[in-house]
Amino acid sequence: MTGIVASNGQALWYLTRGSGVVALLLLTASVFLGVANTTRWKGDRWPRFIVYGLHRNITLLAVTFTAVHVVTTIADSFAPIGFVDAFIPFLSPYRPFWLGLGALAFDLLLALILTSFLRRRIGNRAWRLVHWLAYAAWPVAMLHSLGTGSDARAGWLLFLAVLCGIAVLAAILWRLLRTPTASPEVRLGALAGTVAVLVGLLVWTANGPLQRGWAARAGTPARLLGRAPARRPIVVALQPPPPAPSVDLPHGRFTAQVRGHLRERPTERGLVVVSLDGLATGGFHGRLHVALRGFPLDGGGVQMTDSVVAILPRGAPAWSSGAVTALEGTRIESDVANSDGQNVRLLIDLQLGSEDTFTGSLTGHPLS
Repeated sequence: MTGIVASNGQALWYLTRGSGVVALLLLTASVFLGVANTTRWKGDRWPRFIVYGLHRNITLLAVTFTAVHVVTTIADSFAPIGFVDAFIPFLSPYRPFWLGLGALAFDLLLALILTSFLRRRIGNRAWRLVHWLAYAAWPVAMLHSLGTGSDARAGWLLFLAVLCGIAVLAAILWRLLRTPTASPEVRLGALAGTVAVLVGLLVWTANGPLQRGWAARAGTPARLLGRAPARRPIVVALQPPPPAPSVDLPHGRFTAQVRGHLRERPTERGLVVVSLDGLATGGFHGRLHVALRGFPLDGGGVQMTDSVVAILPRGAPAWSSGAVTALEGTRIESDVANSDGQNVRLLIDLQLGSEDTFTGSLTGHPLS
């Protein structure tokens, strides 16, 4: 029986990614409408006050989705990102520069919202200055999305990024054409600067996030890269065995030797699926199955979204299974239990061999 149970970590992971992408799209729409508002654009069915209100509401919605993105990122325990990292840039141990750009974009948006509420007190001049600075949130947010996101190499995200760039370029061209008082030098300079920023983004993306090994170069802590010190990462397939009505797990502490084979295959939505199955002898006689599924990382490894660890004592009718509780290199920790409530903590140390083989040790002790 093949299957997988979604975990809270997986739900947070998808929510973080989705809210970040939606926030970027809304921010792009806000920039476009903000430029349209400065040109005093209106139509037969779109009075100017509607354009202004739409711009304001979309900006508020962008801030809301950004807040959801921040909260779910902090709540997800995979990466060491804290509350302070959401507001103070470049301090996080996880991709500090690229995550810091996200914090900077969030700060700019918050400054825009706060000064809009205080516009009467601070005056139009100060408000306009902050408002114009807030436009810098768009390229900063784009760099953050491509630099620290896990979907930078996905075709759909690149497609959306290009569409956002075209929308911003079109808005600026529109602004220049509808400003008759601007000199040719000013128009040419503004156009050249915008094109330079967009071309720079494309060149940097092609030579940075789209290249293998970007996760390590971006500042991902080594322990999160999921790398094995041997020839290949430990990434294993999810094929949880059928539930057990009753399984006799080893009593007391035990140590066993284990050997087996690795298997790897891609699966849906760009996830990696590889299986590790082996036979144990010594203090425990039976079979071992470990499973991780997740997003492949540049340079090898996986960002885990689901896991299964199971053991089958020799002669037992069914498996006892659990989940990975810690993964560092070739060291795996897990808790497994059967339907009778017997729980065992497992520690698996592996050495990878040639031709997709492995050997190692399996130790365990009962949990009270």
